[in-house]
Amino acid sequence: MNPVDAPSATAPAVLPRHLGIIMDGNGRWATRRGLSRSDGHKAGTEATRAIVTRCRELGIRHLTLYTFSTENWKRSKDEVSYLFNLLASFLSNELGTLMEQGIRLHVLGEIDALPFATRQALQHAIKKSAQNRDMDLNLALNYSGREEILRAARIIAEKAIPSEEITDELFSSLLYTAGQSDPDLIIRTSGELRLSNFLLYQSSYAELCFPDTLWPDFSPAHLDEALADFASRQRRFGDAH
Repeated sequence: MNPVDAPSATAPAVLPRHLGIIMDGNGRWATRRGLSRSDGHKAGTEATRAIVTRCRELGIRHLTLYTFSTENWKRSKDEVSYLFNLLASFLSNELGTLMEQGIRLHVLGEIDALPFATRQALQHAIKKSAQNRDMDLNLALNYSGREEILRAARIIAEKAIPSEEITDELFSSLLYTAGQSDPDLIIRTSGELRLSNFLLYQSSYAELCFPDTLWPDFSPAHLDEALADFASRQRRFGDAH
């Protein structure tokens, strides 16, 4: 959970070791321009590409992007289908870049319910990038923070682990983010002020940032501003001093 020193003179003095981003605002971005929601999601992938690259340049160790929540299934079938086709295309187009930048791909969530082509693209990218060590890119897909906690509790129950052995370390090891540090900073774009079921257990001591910028307009410069604000905060983790 400790931040890491920034590797670049242009970066803030302190960076989050783990950054989580709730990428919000694609639909509103499109509506304001008289475009379709699909156009908004497509524009959002361009922002994603730029932000992943910037995080890798800065030396952020873990980046988690809230890509598709379990609640997102309530959207229209056409929109859901477009989102998964867009994701499969994005992975296919960007896999070479992930390999060049030493980025390892993970999925947080249950992928069995995803369309076959999307699962295939994800599994290929995960396998191909498995040996990369410079940055972990987590895609929270078909993800629910509450369900993640319940999933860990079910594992404990199934294994009949004695109560005295149930520690924070044990519980954390049963989460999708096992082996990674908890997020130091969570950014939610578009000005909405909530976590929306994102990394609920892991975010107990995360700093929060809620810029008004819609996700397709969220640039590396906006990210740098959020990181500079994070670097200026004094994190006490419950210490009154």
